[in-house]
Amino acid sequence: MHWIWFLLVGALVGILGRALHPGRDPMGWLLTIAIGVGSLAIAAAISDGWLAFAIGIAIAIVLVALVARMFGRDRTAPRRT
Repeated sequence: MHWIWFLLVGALVGILGRALHPGRDPMGWLLTIAIGVGSLAIAAAISDGWLAFAIGIAIAIVLVALVARMFGRDRTAPRRT
C-alpha cells in the first residue's frame, strides 16, 4: 500500500510541477508521473513530511523545465542568408 500511495503523491507532484512551469511542455502523462515520482524520491532522501513534498515540487519544476528545453519544438532553425 505504501508504494501505491508513493505513486499517487508522485503523480500529484509531477502535475503540480508541470502546472507551475510557464509555457508549453512537450511531454505526456507518463513522463509527468515519472518526473513526479523521481523528484519525490529525491526529496524524500533529503527530508520528510510536508517539507519533502514542497522540495519535490521544486525539483519537479526544474526537471520539467529541463525536459522542455531538451525536447521542445520551439527551437529556432539556423537562418539561411
